[in-house]
Amino acid sequence: MCYLHGRIDQKILNQMTILRSWREQKIMLKRRFPILNDEDFLFEEGNKESMLKRLQAKLNKSATELESLFAELQLY
Repeated sequence: MCYLHGRIDQKILNQMTILRSWREQKIMLKRRFPILNDEDFLFEEGNKESMLKRLQAKLNKSATELESLFAELQLY
């Protein structure tokens, strides 16, 4: 998830290779970070950016760190 002027570059987000389902990724994140709950993953269709910003804030991670975390989940 790249940032351009404070926004996630949607083109990069769409190009990411998704190997695991979103459901699997949520479960893995909640196991790794017990402070996360189902509400942290809520988003309106077409507005994933707000959810990603919430995750960044709650996990105290930068956009780059969050991108790396999602990429790492694809390897398990």
